[in-house]
Amino acid sequence: MEEEELQVVDELEAVLHLSPEVQQAIEQVFPSQDALDRADFNAVEYINSLFPTEQSLANIDDVVNKIRLKIRRLDDNIRTVVRGQTNVGQDGRQALEEAQKAIQQLFGKIKDIKDKAEKSEQMVKEITRDIKQLDHAKRHLTTSITTLNHLHMLAGGVDSLEAMTRRRQYGEVANLLQGVVNVLEHFQKYMGIPQIRQLSERVKAAQTELGQQILADFEEAFPAQGTKRPGGPSNVLRDACLVANVLDARIKQEIIKKFIRQHLSEYLVLFQENQDVAWLDKIDRRYAWIKRQLVDYEEKYGRMFPAEWCMTERIAVEFCTVTRTDLSKIMRTRAKEIEVKLLLFAIQRTTNFEGLLAKRFSGSTLMDSAVKKPEPSPPSTNPFLEDETGNDESTLDQDGDLDRPKKPKAPENPFHGILSKCFEPHLYVYIESQDKNLGELIDRFVADFKAQGPPRCSTDEGGAVLPSCADLFVYYKKCMVQCSQLSTGEPMIALSTIFQKYLREYAWKILSGNLPKTSSSSGGLTITSLLKEKEGNEAAKFTSEELCLICSILSTAEYCLATTQQLEEKLKEKVDVTLVERINLTGEMDTFSTVISNSIQLLVQDLDAACDPALTAMSKMQWQNVEHVGDQSPYVTSIVLHIKQNVPIIRDSLASTRKYFTQFCIKFANSFIPKFINHLFRCKPISMVGAEQLLLDTHSLKTVLLDLPSIGSQVVRKAPASYTKIVVKGMTRAEMILKVVMAPHEPSIVFVDNYIKLLADCNTETFQKILDMKGLKRSEQSSMLELFRQRLPTPPAGMDNTNSISLSTPTPEQESSRIRKLEKLIKRL
Repeated sequence: MEEEELQVVDELEAVLHLSPEVQQAIEQVFPSQDALDRADFNAVEYINSLFPTEQSLANIDDVVNKIRLKIRRLDDNIRTVVRGQTNVGQDGRQALEEAQKAIQQLFGKIKDIKDKAEKSEQMVKEITRDIKQLDHAKRHLTTSITTLNHLHMLAGGVDSLEAMTRRRQYGEVANLLQGVVNVLEHFQKYMGIPQIRQLSERVKAAQTELGQQILADFEEAFPAQGTKRPGGPSNVLRDACLVANVLDARIKQEIIKKFIRQHLSEYLVLFQENQDVAWLDKIDRRYAWIKRQLVDYEEKYGRMFPAEWCMTERIAVEFCTVTRTDLSKIMRTRAKEIEVKLLLFAIQRTTNFEGLLAKRFSGSTLMDSAVKKPEPSPPSTNPFLEDETGNDESTLDQDGDLDRPKKPKAPENPFHGILSKCFEPHLYVYIESQDKNLGELIDRFVADFKAQGPPRCSTDEGGAVLPSCADLFVYYKKCMVQCSQLSTGEPMIALSTIFQKYLREYAWKILSGNLPKTSSSSGGLTITSLLKEKEGNEAAKFTSEELCLICSILSTAEYCLATTQQLEEKLKEKVDVTLVERINLTGEMDTFSTVISNSIQLLVQDLDAACDPALTAMSKMQWQNVEHVGDQSPYVTSIVLHIKQNVPIIRDSLASTRKYFTQFCIKFANSFIPKFINHLFRCKPISMVGAEQLLLDTHSLKTVLLDLPSIGSQVVRKAPASYTKIVVKGMTRAEMILKVVMAPHEPSIVFVDNYIKLLADCNTETFQKILDMKGLKRSEQSSMLELFRQRLPTPPAGMDNTNSISLSTPTPEQESSRIRKLEKLIKRL
């Protein structure tokens, strides 16, 4: 029995083994937390969970009863489900049969509806067949009547056109011809019919005859050689022009060409190349002649030609073309006779005439279209931000200045360059003249500076910009505007090259050449040693006038730097787009930046050198013999005196360029503080009292340096944060050095650890200098240095294990905290 039961169980397991997908679907439909419902049910684990201990076996009967009860309930449920499914198959078949009957009934109804629809459609077609025939007949009849009317109009119009052409009734022909041409367009698809093709050929023949006849009439009225017809323009010619509008465009162009050629024939004779009036000095006569001719044309022929022909403008344009050719030819022949004044005179008169044409005509006959005028922007004191207005023209609606990139003036005038283009090959004369004038201007600036001397100091205003600087850039602006009116091509590039040349010369001769030099300077801008000590330990210092001169040169260089940038932008606006990349004044701006840097370095070195004797006196004092701490030492007083003498002058002179005064302060702090610390290391040996005195002096210098930007000023301003950070960091290091010197060196390990922790400098040379300042013997220093090397922090992997380890730079707050800790340590000791 047991074997049979086991076999039955195996068969059931084989039958009930479901795939994972089926098992997952069952779990989703019938979710259950019962362990018996799990696919991986394990009877042993389940029994162990029911009876985890031996004591739990006491409830085995209750568990068995519960399981039997559960089995009986499952049997009941299965029996109920099986009985409920007995009649399901029979009900399903009955429902299927009813559905099939319903589908057959629906199909029959749809078929009936379709048959009725087909009958209705056939009935509608029979009803509308006759109506469609009537519609087609009506359409064809209408088209036929219209075509016959057009044919009648065409035939009659061609006959009338031929008759009117013979009688020269151009007024009637103009209207009739247009109508005939329009009607003929309707017969383009009937050109295969001989009669229609014959009418089309007659129309073309009439047009050809009209064109030849009108040209002959104009030739007779305005012969190429001789005078105009005494009677002036006739109504026949006026009507002929209307006919020409309808004819081929070549007829119209031929009429215009012949009339303009005849109208300018006198000009070609009067201003031949061998005539005295043809040269540039009498160029005004050319423009006066065309003005008279245009007035004469308006009076006599203004009504003969249609307004849309723009005959007055065409005459002016043809005059410009002929004149440009003649002037180019005569200037090539007599190039050696062209002088700057003569060239500028001719160009000015020509550009004025071009401006007059722009005011009178729209330029519609030209290829280029007029460009909208730029809008004015707020005014500026910079000469290169001002609007370039001509001497004889007023092209802007307001007196505004141009601050943004704009196109050159040429696009504002559609006639710009139509005549003046011929002068461009000869503008080298103008460029050479400007080169010579600028050279003379620079020489005059040099002479004026030597004659007038350096600018005077003023406490009310900032450092004055040299007047020559403004004069130079105003002249630059004048040249640039003038040249841009002449050409926006290669001459502008040549002019920019001249500007670059004299910007560098101004920087060298006027600015760098006038920077004060001392007896120890080698000249020029490469200054290695500006100052040296004189007798009585007095340093060679600049006078207040020399300081003002340096500041004035610095302010001038700063103005030149900013204005040169504006000059570059303006040149790029004026020059052709294809040449913009060739405008580059970066080198000249760098030159002015170098002058600024050298000026600041001169001021720093002067003040720095003035403090050298005091620092030397500090290092030579016997600090081990100082018995008590008093007020600040004399060397501090001397340094403060020099600072109070120089800094107010420099600050007031650089009031207009505060950023460069800040640079001066920063550079002086970066130069003075390391030098002060180096002189501190020379003060050895130092007693405890001497170190305290030095600490007091250092604090006094720190206070003075923090107040340096506003020292001696009635208006106290907060020093820039960048400068304050440098002073606090540098002078705090000096104070830390002195406080480490004041600390006892016993026990050694405590001294070394405090040094490494507080001074944030693990360089053995610095530690050696500290020991020298404390006056320790060599034997003591050797053991202290050995201990110092042992206590050094281990460098990170990948770094060289040298005798110098750079620690992270502490912030001012961290340094202040370390100073307080050190002070507490010293008080305890």
